[in-house]
Amino acid sequence: MSPLDRTRLLEALALAEGSIGLTDPNPRVGCILGHEDGRVLGRGATQRAGEAHAEVMALRDAAAAGHDLRGATAWVTLEPCAHHGRTPPCCEALAAAGIARVVVAVGDPFPQVAGAGIARLRAAGVQVELADADIAAAARELNIGFFSRVERGRPWVRMKIAASLDGRTALANGASQWITGAEARTDGHAWRRRAGCVLTGIGTVLDDDPRLDVRLVATALQPMRAVVDSRLRTPPTARLLAPPGRCIVFAAVDDGAGAALRAAGAELRLRPGADGRVALDAVLADLAALGVNELHVEAGARLNAAWLASGRVDELLVYTAPLLLGEGRAMAALGPFDTLAQGLRFAFVGCQPVGADLRLLARPLAIPAAP
Repeated sequence: MSPLDRTRLLEALALAEGSIGLTDPNPRVGCILGHEDGRVLGRGATQRAGEAHAEVMALRDAAAAGHDLRGATAWVTLEPCAHHGRTPPCCEALAAAGIARVVVAVGDPFPQVAGAGIARLRAAGVQVELADADIAAAARELNIGFFSRVERGRPWVRMKIAASLDGRTALANGASQWITGAEARTDGHAWRRRAGCVLTGIGTVLDDDPRLDVRLVATALQPMRAVVDSRLRTPPTARLLAPPGRCIVFAAVDDGAGAALRAAGAELRLRPGADGRVALDAVLADLAALGVNELHVEAGARLNAAWLASGRVDELLVYTAPLLLGEGRAMAALGPFDTLAQGLRFAFVGCQPVGADLRLLARPLAIPAAP
């Protein structure tokens, strides 16, 4: 991979980042068309599901400027698709335009692509090269949820927590607004925007009556909302049930409250587990079937502990405020443990100041670290 290839792929990744909050359940992809002499002929990023992919947008951009693409190179952050879905195959569109070379950041794990796009380009006489490992890792990271859903059959689970230095998410009386500053809250909404679904528990619904939407940053799509509510205590007046957007209530039993919730706009799904609570694996299977790539969990200590104990949390997103609160509510109601070895171990993969607070990213030690 040449220095120009690296530059163009990094530029294409930046384009793809602009599709966050737009493309779900499709991956975020960027494409740049140009020549080896440095000229750029077209740029594009994936649009809403069912609309044009990045390669087609770049081809349209080049055509609008009157450029001849014969002999040009395409730099694309994900393997061009090879199947007829809601749009035609991008590999065919590139070959038909006369593209001579394609540099792919990372292969597409989707079964109907998974190497077929590269194979069809090569069969059409197009030279195809793959990016270096660090660029491939960055491209995968941008679509970590898409890879998770396709390869593991479940969304990437990200748990967001705002806490004090001593790990308190609220005072003992429940007061929590606001532990972190305005900048951290805005940044948290940017992470919500990445998600196909924002999930909470019944305790948070009863205590805070959250909306769970994206408000503090611009977004083209609102994530669906979900509540884990084993015994259906969600009030029909709860704000997260109100339109626009879809809200799913996952329950273990329905003793008659379901009708009122459905009338209020909720979609009710009974997913009982062996312990009488909602089966979290069933929640993940349902959300994957609905095309959710990234699940954003904002819940209280009990549900956080249940998710963590399940081993299904892929990433912690923790905003830490320079504040000591003493007695109060914990991040997760884990333990008590008898030995340190029983603790859940994570590796820090990111640390970034956000206003007066720190944003920490951590992943279980079994999960590969971010590039």
